[in-house]
Amino acid sequence: MRVLVPWQSLVDSMQIPGVEPILWNINDGEPPAADVLVTERPVDPSHRSRVGRIAGLKHVHLLSIGYEWVLDHLSADVALSNSKGAVEDATAEHCLALILASLRELPRAYQLQKEESWSRLWTSSLHGSNVVVLGVGGVGTAIIERLKPFKPAQITGVASTSRTINGGIDVVSFANVHQLLPSADIVICALPHTPQTEGLIGTEFMDRMYNGALLVNVGRGPIVATAALIKELESGRLRAALDVTDPEPLPVGHALWNAPGCIITPHMAGDTGQFVELVSELATRQVQLLSSGQTPLNLVR
Repeated sequence: MRVLVPWQSLVDSMQIPGVEPILWNINDGEPPAADVLVTERPVDPSHRSRVGRIAGLKHVHLLSIGYEWVLDHLSADVALSNSKGAVEDATAEHCLALILASLRELPRAYQLQKEESWSRLWTSSLHGSNVVVLGVGGVGTAIIERLKPFKPAQITGVASTSRTINGGIDVVSFANVHQLLPSADIVICALPHTPQTEGLIGTEFMDRMYNGALLVNVGRGPIVATAALIKELESGRLRAALDVTDPEPLPVGHALWNAPGCIITPHMAGDTGQFVELVSELATRQVQLLSSGQTPLNLVR
């Protein structure tokens, strides 16, 4: 079984009888023939189509949770799995870092440091804030668990159906989300990109948000209407902390780069050494299962 893997460390870990690991990264060039592809999300969206040009491909395993980018490039007979369980903690940790950096004005404090100016800043706080979390899947629930020790006044989840999770956290349906926005200090997006979520956070959504509220996006860029967000940032009415953008990568000269009150990180929420270790272990286990004819983990289809 020929398996394409993006890192040399994965080649080294897949010395499995009957398996031929081949070093190939989707960012680097045209693919050789293979039975299985283990891949990260390509940096350049134009490289996504390379998946569809792998002769003999039977299974794709993604080193991420999100899989929407690959669907258009897979024939119906190619199975797909993801790295659910290996990514959530790193993403939730990064989400908290974005929230705290924004609320406690760390970019401004760093600028004062560079100016050698000992000027105290009075800031907002996660403690006592009302927080709305859009999406209560693996990432959303991991974020909620990390929010609790900071003692927000209230945490409310938003999902397709109403329910109660995580020891008493109320989850409301998307049909009722607009009722939450006028009193939400922080709105966190942890949603996947689907036809239903694309553009969900648009002009009408932002108009209902509290003046001075913080919008955090660790889901997918197209969920937020970029032009509408820039308008709100430039007016000073809203703040944002984004690990994902639309477009992505964000091009040089784009207005979002220098929009006031906005922190941007380059889709790096999952990029930790621990994440690499966890996804590598899962990928190796997947290849072992596939090579022995067993059912793989985390099948998306």
